[in-house]
Amino acid sequence: MSHAPLIIELFTEELPPKALKKFDQSFSENIQQSLNTQGLLDSSSVTTSYATPRRLAVHLSDVLTKAPNRQVKEKLLPVAIALDADGKATAPLLKKLAALGHPDISLDQLEKQGSDKAETFYLNVEVTGQTLAAGLQVALEQAIAKLPIPKLMRYQIAPGTAQVKDVEFVRPAHGLVAMHGTEIINIEALGLKAHNTTLGHRFLSKGTLTIKHADDYAKTLETSGKVIASYNNRLEKIRESLLKASNGHSVLMPESLLEEVCSLVEWPVIYTCEFEKEFLEVPQECLILTMQTNQKYFAMTDKNGKLVNQFLIVSNIETSTPEAIISGNERVVRPRLADAKFFYEQDRKKTLFERTALLSKVVYHNKLGTQLERTERVAKIAEVIGNELKKHQSSIDVSLAVRAAQLAKADLLTDMVGEFPELQGIMGRYYALNDKEHPDVAAACMEHYAPRFAGDALPVTDTGTILALADKLETLVGIWGIGLAPTGEKDPFALRRHALGICRILLEKKLPLNIRDVLQATIKQFSQEEVHQNSSVDVIHGFILDRLRAYLKDQQWDGKNYSTNEVESVVSQLPVVFGDVLERLKAVRLFSALDESTALAAANKRIGNILKKVDFPIPASVDNNLLTLDAEKSLAKALDQILPQVNQSFKNGQFTEALQAFATLRVEVDNFFNDVMVMDPDTKLRDNRLALLAKMHGLMNQVADIGKLAS
Repeated sequence: MSHAPLIIELFTEELPPKALKKFDQSFSENIQQSLNTQGLLDSSSVTTSYATPRRLAVHLSDVLTKAPNRQVKEKLLPVAIALDADGKATAPLLKKLAALGHPDISLDQLEKQGSDKAETFYLNVEVTGQTLAAGLQVALEQAIAKLPIPKLMRYQIAPGTAQVKDVEFVRPAHGLVAMHGTEIINIEALGLKAHNTTLGHRFLSKGTLTIKHADDYAKTLETSGKVIASYNNRLEKIRESLLKASNGHSVLMPESLLEEVCSLVEWPVIYTCEFEKEFLEVPQECLILTMQTNQKYFAMTDKNGKLVNQFLIVSNIETSTPEAIISGNERVVRPRLADAKFFYEQDRKKTLFERTALLSKVVYHNKLGTQLERTERVAKIAEVIGNELKKHQSSIDVSLAVRAAQLAKADLLTDMVGEFPELQGIMGRYYALNDKEHPDVAAACMEHYAPRFAGDALPVTDTGTILALADKLETLVGIWGIGLAPTGEKDPFALRRHALGICRILLEKKLPLNIRDVLQATIKQFSQEEVHQNSSVDVIHGFILDRLRAYLKDQQWDGKNYSTNEVESVVSQLPVVFGDVLERLKAVRLFSALDESTALAAANKRIGNILKKVDFPIPASVDNNLLTLDAEKSLAKALDQILPQVNQSFKNGQFTEALQAFATLRVEVDNFFNDVMVMDPDTKLRDNRLALLAKMHGLMNQVADIGKLAS
């Protein structure tokens, strides 16, 4: 079969910028998959996608003019169902054949397989390969139907003619290119017939562009049409051009903004603009956000991270006299910055503390009261956490955490946060500093939201750490308590993120905080009976442990991931203090490296299984007078010898030493299971041996359940 490159382009009016990247991927993938399924792609075929604000296109190399014939074997129906009493085809068989595209095939052309009672008809035919024109028509229709279009637009094509009809697509389509090598493929889509002409840049290119060969598509658009057709190439061009135009400054280039701008231009050109220095008196986060969100501009900072009064724009127009473009953008941004300056000045006329009373008018949740009530709960939880941590770190000032809790949500009532909700917490810090609050209180107003997302930094100050925990615990317990626990993929209140934040703070800051005690204290702060009924410590502790389990497995620690068994050995112990979990895991990994670990892990698992089956009380201690066999005497003696060392190591947090001490018991453990029958008919001997095993099991599992390491 002959083959050549293929290009397909849909030329449209401006596509939604936030959806263009998804359109690009979907359009190319679906056409490629459909053509490949139909056997129209050579094994060496390569797919290249293109997407600009006014077009979706895909180039495929090595596309066949006609797919090769192929043998198709399909199971039909049992003969007993396929034939009637007269031996003629039944309606179900005829329907099945029609569905497979072979309604006229005769019975003698069908194969029979199987025994007499289970004999089945099979269709075994050679299917003629699909032509490219027919296959591409199917592929294009499927690709259009599968585009993740947020909202369809209905429009008419060929207005003023007899061919007027309604079409639905994301935006009106005005052209279709379909070329196989130098040949135009005769297909249609959205009321358009395929041609070999398209349009270039709306302003920088004049007239139509003729695509002479499928391989010329991208080059023709770039050289003659002033269009960089590749989405990814255009994105990198923007990134590189911004850096070149930075004049030594750092350019703030969030990926989402780069992608949105890339979806707005076909020929990106960078220009430098300025704004008045007086606006730099406003917190730079406000200025940056208004430039990025409202204007799609790229702010710049100096080497110290301080905003400068210059910004970069990505224009769709290339000109040697850009003064009008620059002045126009400077004129547009000025009122935005002036608004931010006005909000900032107005907000500072009232302190955060003066605003707190107004939180009583802001509903947090109809079942959980107002933001003021929530603030009061968080303050009490922060006090509990602060007092507990102060036992281990005397420098902690609990009063600062309580004060921060009282002020942390007050910035929700400011004009600036009303305009830019993303600034909540950030503005709280600025306003608290303006009010001459303690620096740690101001920092906590911002830090208590941390971590906001996966990989985000944790709170830095003790006050911020305490408040972050209190705020997340209050949300988790309260929302869970009113019956809004996460289900499946639904988690509208981000309780999984809050739980993960709690895990990370406790784990990475190595806080000696008992999570169950704090959960119990949190539940007590709610007056709602529903919360007390639903938010049991056991349930929420289990939910938090699930997040801890996943986090420990997903992250790399010292350059390596912990295995499921290693993580489970620690988390299955239901830890209540997360501060030493990483040390326990490290000890488990080092223990696993010992030659004796495999046998000891298997023995520990065996002991656990034995003890689980016991449904009667086991003595609390071992009676040495009832040890009759040498193997059990040796194990008891060896246990007593390492007991002080293990307990002291565990007490000192030396988990590696505690676990590795058991390596000396390998021989005694093996001999015990080889020579001793635990479930002896003599109940006294049996119970004493169970007590010995329970003693060993408890001692071994102080750090982790090493039985989980056994495969």
